[in-house]
Amino acid sequence: MPLAITLKPNERVVVNGCVIRNANKRQTIHIENRADIIRGSDLLTESQADTPTKRICLLIQIALVHADQRTRVAPKIQAGLANLASLFGVKVRSHFFEAANHVSQSDYYRALVALRPVLEHEAKLLAMVSAPDVDAPEGQAPEAGATPDAAPETSPEAAAPERRSAADTP
Repeated sequence: MPLAITLKPNERVVVNGCVIRNANKRQTIHIENRADIIRGSDLLTESQADTPTKRICLLIQIALVHADQRTRVAPKIQAGLANLASLFGVKVRSHFFEAANHVSQSDYYRALVALRPVLEHEAKLLAMVSAPDVDAPEGQAPEAGATPDAAPETSPEAAAPERRSAADTP
C-alpha cells in the first residue's frame, strides 16, 4: 500500500534528502516504496533545538535527511536517548526506549514520532519552571527552597519568647 501525502500549495517535503516543493495547487503524491520522508514544516532549525529533547530530535532529523551522516550521528542519538531516559519518569521513559529501538532499525521518522509526547511533556515542565511565582512580590524572585505553604525561617533569638520584667508592664 503506497503512502499518500497531500501537499498544500508551495509546501516542501524532503524525500531521501531531496527537497521537493509543491506547485501553487494542492497535490497528492504517492510513495510506492520505502523512502525517508519528512515535511518541511516538521523540520527543526538549530536555533529551535533549545531543549535536550529537541537537540536529540535535531540529530535524528539529520540522520533522516542525510543518509551519509547516519553512522556518525546514530551513536550520539543512542547515547542522548539513554541519558534523557534516566532523567524522566517511568511514564515518559518508554518513549525514549521506543525511539532508540527505531533508531537501531534506521527508522528515523518513527523515532521522531515516538518523541512527540516527550516534547509536549518537556514543554509543560519548562513552562512550570519559568512561570512567575504568584506569591512573590513583583520584580522579586522567590527565595531558594521557598514553597508557598512554608513558614518563614526565623533566627533562634527571634523564635524565643519575649522576656519582660515587671518594670516593663504598664
